[in-house]
Amino acid sequence: MSETGQKTIEFPSSLTVRDLAQRMEASPIQVIKILMSNGVMANINQTVDFDTAAIVASELGFEAAPEKLEEDTIVEEQGEIPYWRQLIADEDPKKLVTRPAVVTILGHVDHGKTTLLDAIRHTEVAAGEAGGITQHIGAYQVEHKGHLITFLDTPGHAAFTAMRARGAQGADIVILVVAADDGVMPQTREAIAHAKAARVPIIVALNKMDRPDANPDFVKRQLADNGLVPDEWDGNTIVVPVSAKQKKGLDDLLEAVLLVSESIDIKANPNGKVVGTVIEAQVERNKGVIATLLVQNGTLQMGDTVLAGETYGKLRAMFDFRGHKIRSAGPSTPLQVMGLGDVPPAGELFRVVPNEKEARAMIETRRTEIREGAVLAPKATLEELFQKFKAGEVRELPLIVKADVQGSLEPIMSELNELGKGEIKINILHAETGNINESDVMLAAASKAIVIGFNVQADSAARSLADSEGVSIRTYDIIYRMTEDIEKALKGMLEPEMREVAIGQAVVRALFKINKVGTIAGCRVTQGEIRRNARIRVKRGEEKIFDGEVSSLKHEKDDVREVRQGFDFGISLKGFNDLVEGDVLECYTLEKNI
Repeated sequence: MSETGQKTIEFPSSLTVRDLAQRMEASPIQVIKILMSNGVMANINQTVDFDTAAIVASELGFEAAPEKLEEDTIVEEQGEIPYWRQLIADEDPKKLVTRPAVVTILGHVDHGKTTLLDAIRHTEVAAGEAGGITQHIGAYQVEHKGHLITFLDTPGHAAFTAMRARGAQGADIVILVVAADDGVMPQTREAIAHAKAARVPIIVALNKMDRPDANPDFVKRQLADNGLVPDEWDGNTIVVPVSAKQKKGLDDLLEAVLLVSESIDIKANPNGKVVGTVIEAQVERNKGVIATLLVQNGTLQMGDTVLAGETYGKLRAMFDFRGHKIRSAGPSTPLQVMGLGDVPPAGELFRVVPNEKEARAMIETRRTEIREGAVLAPKATLEELFQKFKAGEVRELPLIVKADVQGSLEPIMSELNELGKGEIKINILHAETGNINESDVMLAAASKAIVIGFNVQADSAARSLADSEGVSIRTYDIIYRMTEDIEKALKGMLEPEMREVAIGQAVVRALFKINKVGTIAGCRVTQGEIRRNARIRVKRGEEKIFDGEVSSLKHEKDDVREVRQGFDFGISLKGFNDLVEGDVLECYTLEKNI
């Protein structure tokens, strides 16, 4: 009860009208009427913010309070242990020391990411880049009140997530840059989703506060709607107003970084095993392979033999981020090195090995395992996730949801949230309108999530990446089928997803009507083969006429099981006698999607 005697109800930063009514045990119609009387036109599945919910609650005799958010520190329980904790798991706790925080800057294009970093480190990077858009990944260190902070200047969340997909976590803290005059944009929401999926603390830099049209309160409401409730609103997200152009608020931002880094207690063993992440690499004329590395545990020394993926080499030169020669680099130190034999991919893990002979042996072992399929990433399917749940390996179903329009996305989110109240929690990492793209697939790969699409398609690049990364994409055109599939998966009843495998194609060249048999089509195989136990799809131009089974298949006078490319054959189809010359027969099978 509040001081006024009213019952207090906690609300999240946003919720649907249906949820709002249920929490107050009121009729949705009654809630909609109150909203309309306050100038808000909403349907039962529409989302309203906390302030709107508070108005409705007040008129129904309740007092609204912000919902207490669960701490993000239950990372280990959910199986997502920060990369740096994994590195020091085997180290002696007595030898661990606090290391500088590694910070990456994410946000929407043109919101001032590089200009902000430029202001922090007092250099002129943005001016030399095409259109002010970051063209490379850089790594720099700054000092604030006697503490070092390492910054990664990435070209976006895709590179940040690529590191996670390869097993590393590129940063300890994310600074999300949001323009005060522009607000939360699609790429901002994607960056939030990628940072949350990595379970990395987020600090918001509210940039461009010098603009006359800056509207910080509006942006804060948008951030709250996306799960980043500002600390001044009793939330857990530090929001720092800054102006990168006028270099205002930078000390406050660096202070926030130190505050967050102290709360998560980042440590490493400078004398332990040397491991880290490749930030970028390229070949330069007269220098060979130049790689930017970030040491995350141990101390890298000049002359060490480094193994990164399938490339290795003995370090023959090391430089700090200013270009000065150095002979050693400790935890959280970014540096450029020369000596690797080939260009390692960004995000690849590196480690120090005793010598080049052992490096070659380890690479050969890895290649053998890949050939034998031992290290291929298994596809995360709904069926496999349920099996892992039964084995106690997972406690949630991570999903990425894409829909054609906002009107479709809201009821889908509402239905999924309802389904997620059972034993297995549904964790929606990202929900957005638009087709499924590479960014969605990369996030799914890094988070072992499934991509769900409603009335959308996956572009060819996304499909290709999904195949290589082992990501499952499911698309639907009816909402209840989507929710039914997920509900069945959560109950362990879902049949394995089937995929179509094309086998061959043929063209009808002549037709023969035979009494008591029906129509026999004389055809020629134009590619692949036609099989007796497969399915046949009949196409007339672009139109699909029939899809079914084979009744009989003959080559000359013999019954056969298959006919290969270039040969003629006779075929009849079960329940279909309306073939015409020129029809195309597509032969395919259905296989379990594993």
